[in-house]
Amino acid sequence: MALVNIQVPDIGDFDEVGVIELLVKVGDTVKAEQSLITVESDKASMEIPSSHAGVVKELKVQLGDKVKQGSVIAVLEAAGEAAASDEKPAPAPAAQAPAAIETQAPAAPAAGGGALEVRVPDIGDFKDVAVIELLVQPGDAVKVEQSLFTVESDKASMEIPSPAAGVLKELKVKIGDKINVGDLVAVLEGAAAAPAAAPAQGSTPAAASAPAAAAPVAAQASAPAPAAATATATAPVPAHQPSTPTPGLPHASPSVRKFARELGVPLAEVKGTGIKGRITQDDVAAFTRQVMSGALQTQAQGSKAPAAGGSGVGLDLLPWPKVDFAKFGPVERKELSRIKKISGANLSRNWVMIPHVTNNDEADITELEAFRVSTNKENEKSGVKVTMLAFVIKAVVAALKKFPEFNASLDGDALVYKQYFHIGFAADTPNGLVVPVLKDADKKGILQISAEMAELAKKARDGKLGAADMQGGSMSISSLGGIGGTHFTPIINAPEVAILGLSKSQMKPVWDGQQFVPRLTLPLSLSYDHRVIDGASAARFNAYLGQVLADYRRILL
Repeated sequence: MALVNIQVPDIGDFDEVGVIELLVKVGDTVKAEQSLITVESDKASMEIPSSHAGVVKELKVQLGDKVKQGSVIAVLEAAGEAAASDEKPAPAPAAQAPAAIETQAPAAPAAGGGALEVRVPDIGDFKDVAVIELLVQPGDAVKVEQSLFTVESDKASMEIPSPAAGVLKELKVKIGDKINVGDLVAVLEGAAAAPAAAPAQGSTPAAASAPAAAAPVAAQASAPAPAAATATATAPVPAHQPSTPTPGLPHASPSVRKFARELGVPLAEVKGTGIKGRITQDDVAAFTRQVMSGALQTQAQGSKAPAAGGSGVGLDLLPWPKVDFAKFGPVERKELSRIKKISGANLSRNWVMIPHVTNNDEADITELEAFRVSTNKENEKSGVKVTMLAFVIKAVVAALKKFPEFNASLDGDALVYKQYFHIGFAADTPNGLVVPVLKDADKKGILQISAEMAELAKKARDGKLGAADMQGGSMSISSLGGIGGTHFTPIINAPEVAILGLSKSQMKPVWDGQQFVPRLTLPLSLSYDHRVIDGASAARFNAYLGQVLADYRRILL
């Protein structure tokens, strides 16, 4: 085994290019020619491959760094013959390919302009590169070096610039077309003549060479100075700049584009979280998960016409109103937190899909509260503080055993009855509510439940809850007891079939047969899925829960 430095190969005439994406991390095993990083110039993005196979021991660059030919970007632990034969990796040989825009015009037009044919410049050894974006359309006025369209190989995306200024008369390509060097791609009208001193091929070499099996830099013809006036009346369109992507044009590397195509993801609808709004592979994966879960619709899905007569399928709702709030007064715009985005989508689905019904009741917790207070005094040295929620969790477990349909989930037309008792509870965090799940509550005492609840709540506030900490619940509890309120309707946390809401306990006068006596009562709000649970069962569940909380000895029966 030997350590090998991976260097930036010949990337043409560019002095420095920015690192915009890291495709591997330390510890990854890479193959020869596997892409390590993505870099970007003003006209092209390209992926830099590894010259050896091995394990990444160190990455020498990070996002935003500037690199050039010869810069060390990674240290690889290469094995076998590759390491022995070449301790220092040399960039793969690359022939300098002048990126000259070849033109085939009858003659150099004079200052009034004529027709100028624009052909594909030298793009290296690549054949049949695909057109992926059209940056202009017929009738647009274009400047010298303004990008006309974007092409993509398996390693690089590049923009094809205009060799002259003028009005685009005809665009000979469309999205999806395969093109090669010398293909006619556009016709310019009113183009200014190139200076007489220009080289015979029409322009000087620009961005060109690339490493073997890596992408060439986008062909970039040096600008011939226009000799006279260009197009008539229309204002010129600003050139497309990849570093500040035009609204509506997806900004992504070739590997991400390929990944999106394989999944059928419309990149134009994906919001990029990378540098300068660049779309990453994680963005594409997250978009796919949202669409598959039903939390998000693609434009193609949303454009499907509703069934005639408003069948109710897809709800047939009016579009959400678009309002410019700023015209009514000062406003401040803040993005929703990640937790609220995720929970909001889930809650919307659950509220729409589940026929909610809520049963409201009250429990007398006078004696239980006195017992809780005395228990905390006895155990104050242990550091464990018992809350009323811990007692409610244990009481809910007893109720689930007595009414097993509450510990079930719908699976198509079948009910899945769970033999475990995992209770979810809502935890308040700075970024929104999350629901960690306390596992095997039936096997734990009140003190252990309280300790584990405190640990899970702390993890939630610190943002360290994992997916496993929030899955597998039998039933959830949403407690507003410390805040206030009387009753509310909590939304069921699918695939569960019920959720219990707790409000603030309060002293009430209760008639004992002879007189009114003060009793501490706890409001209970039980929301249930009416497809699985009927109203009578819900009323019995709440009544039994109230009995257990009023006299905790019933758990032993």
